[in-house]
Amino acid sequence: MKILFVADVSIQDDLSGAERVLLEQTNWLAARGHHVDIMTRRLAVHRSDCSVLGNVSEWRYRVNQKNAFSFFLTTLRNGKRLFEYLNNVNHYGCINFHQPFSAFAVACSKKSKPIRKIYTCHSLSFEEYVSRSAKPHSFMARITTLLQRSVRKWIEKTALEAADRVIVLSRFTRDKLLATYHLPLEKMVIIPGGIDLNRFHPAADKSRVRDSLGLPRGKTILLTVRGLEPRMGIDNLIRAMPDIVRALPDTHLIIGGAGPLKDELIAMARRLNLDHHIQFAGFIPEADLPRYYQATDLFVLPTIELEGFGLVTLEALASGTPVLGTPVGGTRDILGTFDRRFLFQDASPESIAVGITEICREYKNDAGKWQRDSRRCRQFVVETYSWEKNIDATERLFFEN
Repeated sequence: MKILFVADVSIQDDLSGAERVLLEQTNWLAARGHHVDIMTRRLAVHRSDCSVLGNVSEWRYRVNQKNAFSFFLTTLRNGKRLFEYLNNVNHYGCINFHQPFSAFAVACSKKSKPIRKIYTCHSLSFEEYVSRSAKPHSFMARITTLLQRSVRKWIEKTALEAADRVIVLSRFTRDKLLATYHLPLEKMVIIPGGIDLNRFHPAADKSRVRDSLGLPRGKTILLTVRGLEPRMGIDNLIRAMPDIVRALPDTHLIIGGAGPLKDELIAMARRLNLDHHIQFAGFIPEADLPRYYQATDLFVLPTIELEGFGLVTLEALASGTPVLGTPVGGTRDILGTFDRRFLFQDASPESIAVGITEICREYKNDAGKWQRDSRRCRQFVVETYSWEKNIDATERLFFEN
């Protein structure tokens, strides 16, 4: 089958959750003999309008980001034009939307009408926009934000309604779509994301991995890898650390990631006298991520909203590292199924402190408990979240009549 993936992100460089899903799905399907193309907008990191990445061609249309109006207009015009060119050449049997803007451009083309269309919904775009945007203070700024939100919501709704079926990665996202867009329940199917089990696996020698990363010996190491933005809840994790350190003085927290709150979070840690207990590692390259998971005693996910699925949770579990997370979005689906004792009561600093302290004390009081939990983490992911399972289910949906 000839398949076109339509996205607003790229698989070329830095891979967060949405990019990782796009990369894995396109490469797996190409390896199974399908002709796979990606259509996305041209980003600042791109040096050409097309790149061949593995067995997949990524085609890019240009947008004018001078203002919101020029962005929407060039997205529609240039995205539609590129789709029609690609479809004239390849005659696609299926289109898989991954984000709404490029999808909207394709859905507006009459050439797309007879082609089977699947929408993979990672999260609600307009909610992501509101979460990432600074709080407007002036009247005009509030009007602009409201207008942007409304337009984004309408574009996403149009793209979702144009699809024959909608894939969601979690019950949380399915319920969001039901409540927000009133999509028919039978139109949606839950297909959880997957994990590269060869890339993410437990370390043969944890101490050696720690030494290779320059991490302190004799410490209980906590890790979180998040964009440093409000919805990720890193501030709550930092606020929890004084209570954790009082109970467990050998605790060392590594915060991996970059974002707009970096300076504010560093200043907060300094005010709380946590300089010797918190390490800001900055952006952790993809190549180094597996070793960080392997070197860690606990991975912490303090998200306060919009955790559509959470591939980092699976990456840590596949590495044999227990994950403690807030009961938010897809984290509740994953950890609630695995072991509810790894879910915090809520997203507050107090609940985070209590949860981490209790689990760490369990491990200190029973020398073999961490090892048993580590094996359970790995086995859970192997049995439930392989990419092969994800691709099998996705491929069946592409061929469904």
